[in-house]
Amino acid sequence: KIIGDIPIYVAQDSVDTWANPRLFALDRKRIPTLVAGCPPDAFTEDGQLWGNPIYDWKEVKKDNFRWWINRIKATAEMFDVVRIDHFRGFASFYVIKNGAKNARTGKWIEAPGTELFDRVKKELPSIDIIAEDLGYITEDVRELMKRVGYPGMKVLLFAFGGGGDSDFLPYKIDENSAAYIGTHDNDTFLGWWENAKEEEKVLAKAYMNLTEEEGYNWGIIRTLYGTKANRTIVQMQDILALDNDARMNLPGTVGDNWQWRLKHGDCSNELSGKLHYFAKIFGRLGKQKR
Repeated sequence: KIIGDIPIYVAQDSVDTWANPRLFALDRKRIPTLVAGCPPDAFTEDGQLWGNPIYDWKEVKKDNFRWWINRIKATAEMFDVVRIDHFRGFASFYVIKNGAKNARTGKWIEAPGTELFDRVKKELPSIDIIAEDLGYITEDVRELMKRVGYPGMKVLLFAFGGGGDSDFLPYKIDENSAAYIGTHDNDTFLGWWENAKEEEKVLAKAYMNLTEEEGYNWGIIRTLYGTKANRTIVQMQDILALDNDARMNLPGTVGDNWQWRLKHGDCSNELSGKLHYFAKIFGRLGKQKR
């Protein structure tokens, strides 16, 4: 199956904004008054200033979220599964005044996520959705996730910090999840290993029984497949044991992202055989044709 992605926001110069200006917080010249972003966190002291126009949710609600319904429906027609980006933004979203130099001075605004996805479930009941519920997660986000029932995302690279009590530890990952080693926004596993704190490495080694003989990357793939998550997703960079030279994206930066490419000859019967073996012993092959 192929998973498609819906970014929560669109660009100021997109056809969506041009054709539906009333749905966005724009002035009379169609310039955004407020823009999207993320507050400062452990990774970015200035936060992330994305710059996208934000939704005027009062206007979006007036026609029962028709624009969003159409957007999700159109995506589902192209892909088997739809991953909705930045899902926490449907509970509450962070906005910054247009023209600000960074995202430090923003504020949180409540969003009508429950009403929106009640409508989605009513009009598009058969669509297979994954909710990207990573980042700054608050109680309103947890309540929204419970309400919609969509599988959330779990990232093993987040499991081994915080003194060994992370919600991303493999034994805490439930069935209604899509579990990853890392996403496009993370280090590759070997890139993470090269930069991890010593106590994180010690815990990861002990927890996953990592050995050089097996290959550290195969140790975490084995661990991922062994979780209860209904879906497990491994980036090719980790299958190929590549370091951060093959990293896909560094959030908050422009210019050097999305350049890694899989080369002809990178895949082999040996690699596919290893993946098949782990899928088989952890019950991830599904029903096989005779």
